[in-house]
Amino acid sequence: MSRPLWFVNLLKHYFPYRKKIAALSQNIIGKKLMDLFLFNGDSMFYLPKDKIVIEEAITPQENMVLPSEIVHHFVDQANYLWIMNNCICRQGDDCQDYPQDLGCLFMGEAVLQINPKLGKLVDKEQAHQHIQRAQDEGLVHLIGRNKLDSIWMGVGPGTKLLTVCNCCPCCCLFKILPDLHPEISDSVRRMPGVEVWVDPELCIGCGLCAREEVCFVEAITMENNQSVIGDGCRGCGRCVEICKKDAIKIKITDASFMLTSIDKINRKVDVS
Repeated sequence: MSRPLWFVNLLKHYFPYRKKIAALSQNIIGKKLMDLFLFNGDSMFYLPKDKIVIEEAITPQENMVLPSEIVHHFVDQANYLWIMNNCICRQGDDCQDYPQDLGCLFMGEAVLQINPKLGKLVDKEQAHQHIQRAQDEGLVHLIGRNKLDSIWMGVGPGTKLLTVCNCCPCCCLFKILPDLHPEISDSVRRMPGVEVWVDPELCIGCGLCAREEVCFVEAITMENNQSVIGDGCRGCGRCVEICKKDAIKIKITDASFMLTSIDKINRKVDVS
């Protein structure tokens, strides 16, 4: 049953407390309950921005496959497409840096259950344009199965709902991943085949990349006046984009990353 607007507004009211709620997963009971009711079966990954991948490529080619093509692939395959009127995360945080009206894109049969006051069904062309607008705004795509979306919107089954979030620092998962139990946060990963590293000869230790508004998941630390990227990195590439010395590098090491990514998503969600 789709959620009424009062329920959605209540979520927005408590949105600033999500990090404290996520921290409850650090104890055994909290972890089991949170995993069971909010994250069970999840599998999502962030896509590095196309612009960064192109700029980092040594020899860009006209037929070069870009991360966003994963999203466009599923748009072409989906039987139903739904765009939200607003981003609940940006509204909950009263974001002033990115458009609050640029919400998630959902795909699959389950979208037919979403409260019609929260968004609308769209055609493939509109969905492609929505994704392009998100890219133009500098947002990061997050794609996969997300049980939280099934829960807060009151739709199902989760195997028929594919989420594409367009994320900024306000993103709920970006904000809470460092506070979740590692076994839960591991359901949100970097895109297959993505590597991010620091060139020690170029890094000057300015610390810009380690700021919370740059690395949402707090995966970068400063050690001996050098940036160090930890295992928590989700490969979004924002640190690459912000580094003034080009000391942070990103590379797609798996030439078949698109097929690998599509296969992983297809195992979790059926959009057709």
